[in-house]
Amino acid sequence: MTNQKPVYGGQAVVEGVMFGGKHHYVTAVRRKDRSIEYFRLPRKSNKMLTNFKRIPFLRGIIAIIEASANGSKHLNFSSERYDVAPEDDYLIKEQEGSKLTMILGVAVIGVLSFLFGKFIFTLVPVFLAELTRPIFSGDFAQIFIESFFKLILLLFYIYFISMTPIIKQVFQYHGAEHKVINAFENDLDLTVENVQAQSRLHYRCGSSFILFTVIVGMFVYMLVPTEPLWVRVVNRLALIPVVLGISFEVLQLTNKLRHIPILKYLGLPGLWLQLLTTKEPKDDQVEVAIHSFKELLRMEKETEKSLKTEEIV
Repeated sequence: MTNQKPVYGGQAVVEGVMFGGKHHYVTAVRRKDRSIEYFRLPRKSNKMLTNFKRIPFLRGIIAIIEASANGSKHLNFSSERYDVAPEDDYLIKEQEGSKLTMILGVAVIGVLSFLFGKFIFTLVPVFLAELTRPIFSGDFAQIFIESFFKLILLLFYIYFISMTPIIKQVFQYHGAEHKVINAFENDLDLTVENVQAQSRLHYRCGSSFILFTVIVGMFVYMLVPTEPLWVRVVNRLALIPVVLGISFEVLQLTNKLRHIPILKYLGLPGLWLQLLTTKEPKDDQVEVAIHSFKELLRMEKETEKSLKTEEIV
């Protein structure tokens, strides 16, 4: 497509979907009484972070940390509002006094959880590969085996958690999120029928990013030694920001090239992984995603209109 559209991202939450735009984040969740409730947050701008986001490779790390923190807030809201029945809303109001503490706590937990998971998926394959050194002693062989274990660990982890009812449901909302974005980018009216006809896969998905960290890491690790073991461990930990930064740029590149013949196939590995991290959504789940996205569009439009008015004045 040649037309320029605003870029929107999203995240599946418990019984709902979060979408983010230039000025706002909006989450819509389906409550137990089947009603839809919204959680709206302004997208606060930080001058220093904004400058960092303009720097290639560094901007990816900033985006990941920011997404983890914001995503945790919306995930917390979705689980909180879904579990509390409408007649018990006073339970939520009683907690508003500690709202700032809760938000800061959830944000920190989200970032720490991401970093902890990254450490696990980075180091466990190292020790597994080291066990095969008597058979595969070469550096390149060790790096390949390490990357293989990392990929298998990732696939098995996603597969097994997808078998749990709650994660399967979240993956369905993940598919609904992608379908809505695809319908929007294809200039279709956001109806359940139009959205359901779209693919549940998308080139900008964070699932693709995770897979790219495995591929990019394999090539980056070829630049450093694998012996002794403690050096290997230190290198892997030190290179996490490098791998994340490069992987983010690769993700952005594959998204830009997705409409170019031949080059579009660069993003296929990430799309294949999304076959595990997304599921076909039900109509009522797509409806929630549409409500969330339309509310975001409404708020974005109002903010842009207000900003233009201020410029004229």
